[in-house]
Amino acid sequence: MPVKVSVIVPVYNPGTYIEDCITSLLRQSLPPDEYEVIFVDDGSTDGTPARLDEVAAANPRVAVVHQENSGWSGKPRNVGIAAAQGEYVMFVDNDDYLGDEALERMYHYGVANGADVVVGKMAGKGRPVPVELFRRNHPRASVANAPLIDSLTPHKMFRRKFLDDIGLRFPEGRRRLEDHVFVTEAYLRADNVSVLSDYVCYYHVRRDDASNAGFQRFDPGGYFKNLREALDVVEQYTEPGPVRDRLLRRWLRNEMVERMRGRRLLKLPADYRRELFDEIHGVVVERFGPGVAAGLQTTQQIVAALIAADRYDDVVAFAEWEASVALKAEPAGVRWEDGTLRVDFAVEYTVGGEPMTFPADPAGAPPSGPPRDVAEAVARVAADSVTRFGTATADLLLRERATSAQYFQPGEVTREIIPVKEGDLVRLVLRVTAVVDPTVAADGAPMNAGLWDFHVRVKLGGWTKDCRLGPVRPAPRRHRTAAFGGVVAGRVVLPYWTDPHAGLALAVDSADKRLGLAGVPAKDVTVTDGRLHAPLPLYVPGDTDVLLRLTGSASRDVPGTLSPSPDGSGALLEAALPVGDLKGRTWQVALCPAPAAGVPRFLSLSPALRVGAGGVQVVHPPGPGVVERLARRARPLLGRIRRKAAAKVRAWRA
Repeated sequence: MPVKVSVIVPVYNPGTYIEDCITSLLRQSLPPDEYEVIFVDDGSTDGTPARLDEVAAANPRVAVVHQENSGWSGKPRNVGIAAAQGEYVMFVDNDDYLGDEALERMYHYGVANGADVVVGKMAGKGRPVPVELFRRNHPRASVANAPLIDSLTPHKMFRRKFLDDIGLRFPEGRRRLEDHVFVTEAYLRADNVSVLSDYVCYYHVRRDDASNAGFQRFDPGGYFKNLREALDVVEQYTEPGPVRDRLLRRWLRNEMVERMRGRRLLKLPADYRRELFDEIHGVVVERFGPGVAAGLQTTQQIVAALIAADRYDDVVAFAEWEASVALKAEPAGVRWEDGTLRVDFAVEYTVGGEPMTFPADPAGAPPSGPPRDVAEAVARVAADSVTRFGTATADLLLRERATSAQYFQPGEVTREIIPVKEGDLVRLVLRVTAVVDPTVAADGAPMNAGLWDFHVRVKLGGWTKDCRLGPVRPAPRRHRTAAFGGVVAGRVVLPYWTDPHAGLALAVDSADKRLGLAGVPAKDVTVTDGRLHAPLPLYVPGDTDVLLRLTGSASRDVPGTLSPSPDGSGALLEAALPVGDLKGRTWQVALCPAPAAGVPRFLSLSPALRVGAGGVQVVHPPGPGVVERLARRARPLLGRIRRKAAAKVRAWRA
């Protein structure tokens, strides 16, 4: 069987961080004889070489190349390309990992669309990854019709013949941005690039020790010398004009302007900050015409103009003001409707914790060139925000806590201008109603079991900012729910407020104790003519088949139905009990909301049923004994003692 994909992994001293990478590569859904994994060990000095040899000995699809240290990832990747037999090559870093179906999905998507390059959706675990690029699939993307230039890391699939035909390889040696040079040329010379956005293919991981190469402080002179090589590629393969300016804008924005903004700039040591500014100033003056900065957001244009004018002190002062600007997303309501969760919230900017205000009637065209001072810069941002408020956007994203994968949810946005009593000022507020359908919320697929957090992403006033949805005020009690749990398509979904930050989150098939099913009063549960009736704090979109498990000296499974309660207060559970088979015992009751699931889950209900000669009596289940009550009280105290002891140990070691 011909090899479809060769996975190339450059390796240098990853330690245990490589284990997730190895595991993900060995469990790919692509058949084992259709892909190969080539680890290129670049002179590791830890136990990695022996570990890789062990993996290769046990797996015929795995090969290991050992070489002397070359100083960076370029040469190991080139060595991997030379050894590859696959139709496509896929580059993976040794501390990252793939989704289980990544190779299969990306390969078939690439073949179906005749792609020379396939870009799979990324999730960042502690690391930033492109967001806008992955709003939807782009089967035929280019730098002209999609934000491809936002993704310049090499973690993509490339047709091997395409690389050989154009002679494309990574720059080698100890250097930065070798991936920018390689990927940019691939984008510009490919017949087609396909972007796969409906499955998370690549998990980009920040190591706990922050020792990833991209997080190390760099020498500004060497870094921007290497950056110029990427700019050379753009100029070699494009004509002067809007497309070239848009591509060059990526480096001006990401590698220069964003390094000179807000907290990112202020946290740098003053001497390094100044050295960085001087190098950036040189590149801006040397390489970028007026059309490059013209397409930036207003705040970015201001910083770019100050850099070009060599006004370092004003760049720092503007960064101090920007650091005080934050996004606030306040929940207004959470409810179930038509099988979906509706989330209402309001979003606005704050400055120093207070709502940001803007001029009610900004006059005149925005001035060009650098502002006279920071006060004028702030005024420009405020005026531009009001002028462009009609195009401001707000999106709700669901982020899976275990993987950091995030997914856009549909919603409607209303823009509201609120007058402020003092002076001719207004507040700009975005009001959003978003819809979360648990059956398709993960890019058309059902949500995985686990915990999910709500994030809000806003484009307004020259910024693109995101934040958690919340906190709700006043802060709820611990683990308080935001709405009833819902049973939708066999999934139990509970909206709740996190503790202690009171952000909105979802627990999917993982919140058994928070659902409140064990707190149903005995007086509300009735058994009439052998039929059980119980109101439950659950939402169901319609009649839903469920299963009851009655447990006494043995267990019996009984079919039942959950129906929406007429007053919208939850659901009504009905089930016909086999009373004749239950006599003489007390039976605990559990509910399975998804009997057809591969592994049915049962949720404990309260109260219990006692069946005797006089019929069925609804009773409270026996409570915890004295020992259990004492143990429950002791657990928080023991936890505090352990935390204090651990803190003392850490302090002693430091």
